[in-house]
Amino acid sequence: MTIVDLSNCDREPIHIPGKIQSHGFLMAISRELTITYCSQNIVDFTGISAGTLLGESISLLERSVFEDKVGFIEKLVHIAQTKDGFQPVNPYPVTIGNKDFNLILCSSADQYLLEFELAISDLGPDLQQVIGGTLSEILADANLSLLLDKTAMQIQKLINYDRVMVYKFHEDGHGEVVAEAKNNDLEPWVGLHYPASDIPKQARELYKLNLVRLIADVETVPSAIVTFEELNQVPLDLTHSSLRAVSPIHIQYLKNMGVASSFSVSLLHQGELWGLVACHNYTPRYINYKQREASKLVGQVLSSALSFRQQEEDQQKGNRLKGAVDDLSRHLLRYNNIEDALFKHDVTLLHAVDAGGAVLAYDNHFYHTGSTPDDAFIKELIDWLQENVNEAIYATNSLPEEYSPAIAHKATASGILACRLSRELREYVIWFRPEVATIVNWAGNPDKPVEFTETGMSNISPRKSFETWTQMVQLTSAPWTSEDFRSALQLKEEVAFFISRKATEIRILNDKLKEAYDELDAFSYTISHDLKNPLTTIKSYSQLLKRSLILAPREQSMLEGILNGANRMQAMIEEVLHYSKAGQIKTKPRFVDMEDLLADLKEQLLVAHEDLPLTIDIGAAPPIYGDETMIQQVFSNLIGNAIKYSSKTGAPRVIISGELVDDQVRYRVTDNGIGIKLNDIEKIFDLFTQIPPIQHFFFVRIKVFCTGAQQGYAVLLYIISQSFGKPGEFFIMLTDAYVEDIFFRQI
Repeated sequence: MTIVDLSNCDREPIHIPGKIQSHGFLMAISRELTITYCSQNIVDFTGISAGTLLGESISLLERSVFEDKVGFIEKLVHIAQTKDGFQPVNPYPVTIGNKDFNLILCSSADQYLLEFELAISDLGPDLQQVIGGTLSEILADANLSLLLDKTAMQIQKLINYDRVMVYKFHEDGHGEVVAEAKNNDLEPWVGLHYPASDIPKQARELYKLNLVRLIADVETVPSAIVTFEELNQVPLDLTHSSLRAVSPIHIQYLKNMGVASSFSVSLLHQGELWGLVACHNYTPRYINYKQREASKLVGQVLSSALSFRQQEEDQQKGNRLKGAVDDLSRHLLRYNNIEDALFKHDVTLLHAVDAGGAVLAYDNHFYHTGSTPDDAFIKELIDWLQENVNEAIYATNSLPEEYSPAIAHKATASGILACRLSRELREYVIWFRPEVATIVNWAGNPDKPVEFTETGMSNISPRKSFETWTQMVQLTSAPWTSEDFRSALQLKEEVAFFISRKATEIRILNDKLKEAYDELDAFSYTISHDLKNPLTTIKSYSQLLKRSLILAPREQSMLEGILNGANRMQAMIEEVLHYSKAGQIKTKPRFVDMEDLLADLKEQLLVAHEDLPLTIDIGAAPPIYGDETMIQQVFSNLIGNAIKYSSKTGAPRVIISGELVDDQVRYRVTDNGIGIKLNDIEKIFDLFTQIPPIQHFFFVRIKVFCTGAQQGYAVLLYIISQSFGKPGEFFIMLTDAYVEDIFFRQI
């Protein structure tokens, strides 16, 4: 297996190369002005070898080379110390032999670097006028594209390079040529992309510290830096050096492109590297310090313009998103239902972030707006977020690369921004972005070739071909911005406040409910106690009449009915306290013979309503497994209500029938009585509510655990749930016909 080292570019110590470019020479002096490092080529410029100077005072160089300026370097250092930097003194003009040089000073750890470069220039004497015209041209356009084009054109005029490009870095570190000024015989490079490894991470960091970089001639041999033997293991840091030698990898890269000289100016936005003005010349070209500083000034003006325009765009977007969040915040304060607040108005959850769709996972529900994946995928996505993401807010514009099931949903979910509301409850706000498939033209294959070292390891090396290499980029969305993050975080806080407020309201309601239950317990005890006395009197007199009188069979039956009813009432009264404590009911389930139970109820109800031409028909009556007392109470109330509200028809009729449906027993109670107004249907869920009658009849099928017809049904539904462990279904027919599903029809 071949081991490929893909990080050799990133690990190359380019700030301590131990060499300088040969178009100038370098010295380093200590704080005490002792010469500690020298470039070996100093002898070519001064006639004095590095060995002669090392360890000596800088005054030796001054006496030997600058006869009339002894002590001037010490004065320059002193000025820099009092002015907090070398900017006021750079460049300092000096003459060596018969040539003009610029002395450029900078700091390096506890050393001072002295760099001597030729001062020659082909710009002419009035550089300030040239710069003024350049800046005026650049700032004349507010359009960003024209601004970049003008900058490239003006810098090309300023330094006379064959090609000047504005090179923008993307979030992943790769670069793109977004503007260009070039000689007519060169092919255009605008729109070409370059992989991040072309300008590795540590080089990008140096570009933030040293804003201009010149490589005068890629063919020259760099000059080594020498020092004392005791300092030989301490490399000289050349981060701020103008003459710092170039990485051999980058030199080969430029040669492969046919470039003989390069120059770059850093473009910064909020302290980060936005891009470069990258300049290529196809013959060696040296530009002096003042020309480089003029170009740096142009770059700084462009950086400011870019920052201003970016801030303007960010502010516009931020204000728009903030306005949406403010609207949603007001809705959350106004409405008790989170769906009403975030999804039922012109401004919805979707508008809080620039996205294609949004989902709120809350209280075991998924609420959607815009284009989103289905609930099954969202549930699986939340599972993945729960296991793999620790941050409260998470974003990616390439979800399919991180979570492969998203490939099937690339049209809606190539990018997500997810805010976790509660890990325990698995509650999230998730915004989705669709795939934005793009064609990227690379300057050559972005996958660098591999070259093997003598040890068998392999390093990536600069590519040799820069012919356009086209790549289709898929499974990615538009990137999320800091404004998106800021808005999402603000909305997350608003939703969290809403949830907290709802939890407080529920706690208050629970306290009130507990108080009501306590009062109900006391009320139930009082009622059960007070009802026992009259009930005991009824039973006692009935038993006395039964023993002391000789009654006809019909009268005897009626008296038995009174006693049986009193016994049932006594049993129910004794259980009232249990029924008032929903969580403490202890039922005695068994299989109840429904034929006997319904027959007894029929007999009692016919006697009780003997003044009515009442018909009670009992069909199939399969047994029910449950508490007999509760079941008896359910059917007594259901049939009693049916009789009561069909009594006005002239010939009231009630039909009770049951059937086995799969593993459930289903009963119907059908009557030909009055109906319920449509707008009253929801009220039948309320306890102790009586629904007023209407003149029209309508058909309705209602599940017993979710509705009822008149006063009493809401209580019955609760008992059914307790008795069977899970709700049974009663189809309550309010007319003489049966209609499927829950709806009505007036007659």
